Amino acid sequence: MAKGPRYRVKYRRRREGKTNYRKRLKLLLSKKPRLVVRLTNTRVIAQIIEYNPDGDRVIAAVDSSKLRELGWKGDLNNTPAAYLTGMLIAKVAMEKGVKEAVLDIGLHSPTRGSRVFAVLRGAVEAGLNVPHSEEVFPDDSRVRGEHIASYYEENPEKFSKYEERGLTPSQLPSHVDEIKEKIMNEV
Repeated sequence: MAKGPRYRVKYRRRREGKTNYRKRLKLLLSKKPRLVVRLTNTRVIAQIIEYNPDGDRVIAAVDSSKLRELGWKGDLNNTPAAYLTGMLIAKVAMEKGVKEAVLDIGLHSPTRGSRVFAVLRGAVEAGLNVPHSEEVFPDDSRVRGEHIASYYEENPEKFSKYEERGLTPSQLPSHVDEIKEKIMNEV
């Protein structure tokens, strides 16, 4: 460990590998609310957060488990669920008066077509103004879950949880469209 009068201990969240403060400062300098996307092993979390000197303030928050209330029968952490979560956060944010935001993906690697960008695509399609490039969005087949449906045909034994919830993965693309309509019309 470094010693001496000039050594300075890094902030705790930096030491733990949770926050990149340089990236955070650049996002805060935009003076816009942030669309914060976090992925866990079981769900997708999206929040609209506004900077406050006393601590960041959460304006709107949506978890992919909220999709269950709309009748979602698929997994809560795949690309279609991320897309639908993005649509939900945009609807909730617009109800609270937020029209634009800037994307904050935290320490996730910005991989083209990833779940993080599926959330962004859902938010943009639902009407939230977020600066982006169309190149990073996942294509329509992945957003609708067609890749999951084709994998199901090859390995049906791996999808017992879907069938317990009453959904055959081959029906997933139409199910995504159904939930998307509910979000756009009801929420």
